[in-house]
Parts: sequence; C-alpha cells; structure tokens
Amino acid sequence: MADKRHARRAFLSRFGTGATAAGLTVLAEGPAAAQSARPSEWRPSRHPEDDWLDRIPGGHRFVFDTTTPAAFDNALRFASNYFTANRNGYGLKNEDLAVVIIARHHSTAFAYADGMWNKYGTSLASRDGFTDPATKQPPTLNVYRERTEELLRQGVHLAVCQMATRNLAGIVAKSAGTDTDAIYKELVANLLNNAHMVPAGIVALNRAQERGYSFAHGG
Repeated sequence: MADKRHARRAFLSRFGTGATAAGLTVLAEGPAAAQSARPSEWRPSRHPEDDWLDRIPGGHRFVFDTTTPAAFDNALRFASNYFTANRNGYGLKNEDLAVVIIARHHSTAFAYADGMWNKYGTSLASRDGFTDPATKQPPTLNVYRERTEELLRQGVHLAVCQMATRNLAGIVAKSAGTDTDAIYKELVANLLNNAHMVPAGIVALNRAQERGYSFAHGG
C-alpha cells in the first residue's frame, strides 16, 4: 500500500511540474509573440529637399497655408500677431520662432518682387481678377511686399509653389508672346528674400507638419 501511495505522489509531482513549466512557457512566449506581431512605430520619411525647414532657428514652429490673396493678407496679420504675442507674453525673441508662410494657388505671385508685378501685373492677377485695393486697377507692384518684407526681417520664410509658378509663367508667356521657360526662370530669379521654391505648396505643408510645424490656414 505504501508503495502505491508513493507512486501516486510521484506521478502528481511530475504532472504539476510539467504543467507549471508549460504555463511558464506560455507566459514567456505570449507577450513576446504579441510584440513581434505589433507593427513598428511610424516615422515620416526625410528628404534633403525639405531640410531647409530644420535650418530655421526657433523652438516653436508654425506654418501658414495660403491659397488666395485674402488668405495671404490674413497670414501676414496672424504671423505678425504671433511674433507680438510671443514677445509680450513670453519674453521670446524672433529667433525663438520658426514661421513659414506657404504661397500657393492664387496667392503664389505675392512671393515675387515688385519688378515682376510691374512687368506682368495684369497677367499675374488675371486668374482671379485681383485688383490693387488702392487703385482698383490691375496691380503694378506687389501690394503685400512691404508687410511681407517686415516679417521676413523678423525671420519668416516663404514656401513658393513651383507648380503654380510654372502655370503663371504660361499665362504671362501667352499674353506677352514669349517663351514659358524664360518667364519661369525670370519669376524664380525674382523671389522675395527668405523664399524657397518648393515642388508644390501642398507638399511643403505636409513636410512642414511632419517636421513639427503647427498648422493654420490663412483664410
């Protein structure tokens, strides 16, 4: 009888040990298996064409998107307020703020210097019938240049849509009876200071947000 009880205890002991070992195996492998099945953390791809966004100094990053003359006007006003509020409310300096204004679609031409508006103002404004607010006539200068350049001196940068610029070059060339490529090169050569020609304004908006810029629409 004693031998039978001993054999039974030995069997249960071996069974318990096996079950415990199996349980430990499940506990050890379960989380590991879940981790291996979990997708890796997403990170945006980086391209050297966008590195200028990281070269702008500032611990706070803001990008304004504009597609119309009114939106560009508003972005200038809001950007000025942004500098003022950070200066008065936080004691920050201009170099503490990285600010980009995107000029695309119908606001693109406001990134060009006065010379381009003097030569091609009627054509540049023809897409949406924009007129000089003071004269109510087609502009012969960049009506937002002075306000824009004031912000550029504070450190604001412009992202200028290449696709829209090429489209405008075609409009100007057709009106003037000249070559589109020649007009395009002239427009690019006459950008305002701190202006960067980007493949498309909407792409610049995407890349800026991927690099930590908060977004506001100028509308």
